[in-house]
Amino acid sequence: MSEVVFRAATPDDVAALHPLIERAYRGETAKAGWTHEADLLFDDRTSADELTALVADPDRVVLLAHRDGVLIGCVQVARAGEDLAYLGMLTVEPTLQASGLGRRLLTAAEVEAVARFGARRMEMTVIRRRTELIVWYERRGYAPTGETRPFPVDPPRPELAFVVLEKAL
Repeated sequence: MSEVVFRAATPDDVAALHPLIERAYRGETAKAGWTHEADLLFDDRTSADELTALVADPDRVVLLAHRDGVLIGCVQVARAGEDLAYLGMLTVEPTLQASGLGRRLLTAAEVEAVARFGARRMEMTVIRRRTELIVWYERRGYAPTGETRPFPVDPPRPELAFVVLEKAL
């Protein structure tokens, strides 16, 4: 893999960011990778308006990964408390999954959480049914806290509850 460049997203990046996230999480294109939700959820993962708000929020940062000028991944880090950051929307272009880029994005997010928010812990949520993804995060030092959170859909779908994972930074 040639050099990957990481940087914080700006409002100008939303037009490229939104389709990357949708390709990686939902629909047939997501099935080229292994981290998708395409068999569990059928609506949009996010919206351009939501991403614009995330990018503008001073308590959040969306880190982008570019290679040869092409957007290939992203991850969101948010201030979640005094010493806690939240990791979300870890996204890798489906055809590049299992290439090591996800690990690099995760490391960049952890470094950013400490530098930007003074975090000493990082938490995330993963859909309970995504056991292979939970195991991947566990191999990187994240552990289930025992807490679960409901998935934000109406009507509620208990099989999609989130498992909360945490790691000391």
